[in-house]
Amino acid sequence: MSTDNELEEIWDDDDPEKTEQEGEITPVEKLRLTITRGQETMRIDKYIMMRIEGATRNKIQQSIDAGLITVNGQPTKSNYKIRTNDEIIVFDNRGDIPDEVVPEEMPLNIVYEDAALMIINKPDGMVVHPGCGNYTGTLVNGLAWYLHVEDIENSALPRVGLVHRIDKDTSGLLVIAKTEQAMSNLAAQFKKHTVHRRYIALVWGNFEEDEGTINVHVGRNLRFRKIMDTFPDGDYGKEAITHYKVLQRFNYVTLIELRLETGRTHQIRVHMKSIGHPLFNDATYGGDYIVKGTVFTKYKQFVENCFKILPRHALHAKELGFTHPTTGQWIQFDSELPQDMQQVIERWQTYTSGMTPQLKNSLNGQ
Repeated sequence: MSTDNELEEIWDDDDPEKTEQEGEITPVEKLRLTITRGQETMRIDKYIMMRIEGATRNKIQQSIDAGLITVNGQPTKSNYKIRTNDEIIVFDNRGDIPDEVVPEEMPLNIVYEDAALMIINKPDGMVVHPGCGNYTGTLVNGLAWYLHVEDIENSALPRVGLVHRIDKDTSGLLVIAKTEQAMSNLAAQFKKHTVHRRYIALVWGNFEEDEGTINVHVGRNLRFRKIMDTFPDGDYGKEAITHYKVLQRFNYVTLIELRLETGRTHQIRVHMKSIGHPLFNDATYGGDYIVKGTVFTKYKQFVENCFKILPRHALHAKELGFTHPTTGQWIQFDSELPQDMQQVIERWQTYTSGMTPQLKNSLNGQ
């Protein structure tokens, strides 16, 4: 069991808001407390702050909102007042990050670079940051080599460099800060939601409307801590806002663009699932089987072939724009869809192009 001092690092993390945090890290129990008889009644956030050196109330409240602090096995709220015999468990979801990051030579698709920052077009399959089960081969390992960083723990990486993250299987644009000044400036822009982020996704089902907004809290699933969930009543999780717009309809699936106002873990994936449109081939959130369509054998074979071409969820971070931290000028970048997504989209175009509206409606039971 960890001591109170070992828990200090949980709330000593000044990393900025992270978008679509890559990797599914299982929270690890770090501290277990039992309230004894005679203990003064007080709010749980204040109680934990008194027990853990270096912890701030803000960090504790963030952990409570994320479901990383439980009382008697259930999520709690910051204003909960502790009672005799309450069992409090504190979890850490950052994974087992190694003390040293080994520089590794690897190809990096650098879209732009200057003295303050870099724009990377990350391929799918690449983990952004070393963590539990992924100590090598990550983007940070490659950046350490490219920037000739020998002592990465005392450099601008990884705590300064990573302004945001995207999933291992999500492709697309990332900004990397090369100086502390750039990191602070970019982090503030992400926090104020002034950064332009446009994603392209292929999702299951057809939409009645051409565009819409999802404004539903996102937090860790109350039973399965490795995945996220939505909380329409706003009782758990954090505010999450996603705007979507239909680009092209293929009857069974739809190509859409998404713009993020907030950057919660798996926000796009869990939001789209919540409205009945999981990402195509998203195994975590129910998109890796036929969600919409027919029972015809040829259709099943077609979908399975698409899964083989695109063995990941169909999500790409296409556009990224922000105010340059040094020049003050707005800069924006665009990346092409990766080949696997483009190929699957073209297959759906071909598959549905020959269908009459009557046949499409008939196959969908309309």
